Amino acid sequence: MKQELEWVQLTSEEIDLIAAIRNYNKSYPDGYPELLWYAQQLFDNMLRQPYN
Repeated sequence: MKQELEWVQLTSEEIDLIAAIRNYNKSYPDGYPELLWYAQQLFDNMLRQPYN
């Protein structure tokens, strides 16, 4: 199946997150828990959190 490509501008954080996800997927099924943790940390840091 062909996928349609779309060009968008990404921040450096978004590029890092995509790279981390791709690296984690490449490591499957052996997997590296640190890669999953790293990707999750990047994602969490990108979310807008309410200040308490």
